Amino acid sequence: MSSNYEIEVDDNNFKSEVLDSQLPCLVDFWAQWCRPCMMIAPAIEEIAKKYDGKIKVCKVNIDEAGQVSSDYGIMSIPTLVIFKDGNVVDKMVGAVSKDAIEDFIGPYIN
Repeated sequence: MSSNYEIEVDDNNFKSEVLDSQLPCLVDFWAQWCRPCMMIAPAIEEIAKKYDGKIKVCKVNIDEAGQVSSDYGIMSIPTLVIFKDGNVVDKMVGAVSKDAIEDFIGPYIN
């Protein structure tokens, strides 16, 4: 599912990949059965490529990372969460356009 630019994250590597990241992280909480998640997947991949080195893009399959999903109160998917310095700084829920995602991450890109 993920590209070379997107990192699959689960309960085991969430801390090392997201919370301990030097870069801001855009975390896409998704599931294989979620149609809206599949709709935004190409946009997420394009953003991961375009902003490589500026923001880290991680994907969390909620069916495989129940603890992380629970810890961050993920109730609906897709949910996009931005983490900076180990903290949640912003959250967006629902299938949105690539432009909306770029506007969402813009303030957090160095």
